[in-house]
Amino acid sequence: MSTPTLQSGRVRLQSRHWLGKTLAGTVLGFGLALALSGLFAWLGPDGIHGGGGKNQFNMWLMGAIWALVLPFVFLFRNSLRAWLWLGAANAVTFGMLWFVRQVMG
Repeated sequence: MSTPTLQSGRVRLQSRHWLGKTLAGTVLGFGLALALSGLFAWLGPDGIHGGGGKNQFNMWLMGAIWALVLPFVFLFRNSLRAWLWLGAANAVTFGMLWFVRQVMG
């Protein structure tokens, strides 16, 4: 089966990979939001011991990041690319979080 292309030669986005993309955005988007929120907790104002207001902000920040990742995952050409790119983003972000915790902890 051939992949539909546009006149410009680019591959057209399809809805047949929606389940894989949704799962990638849900699972890996959660991990990415968790790691980014953790980085803000460590590197943001007053460090990890910022107090109750900062903890509340981090909680809401995580949901906002996750909510941004989920719709953008459908811009990938297929679910494999979504899993690979978000997996790489998770690896980099969790690596940065581990490094920050080692240096500042």
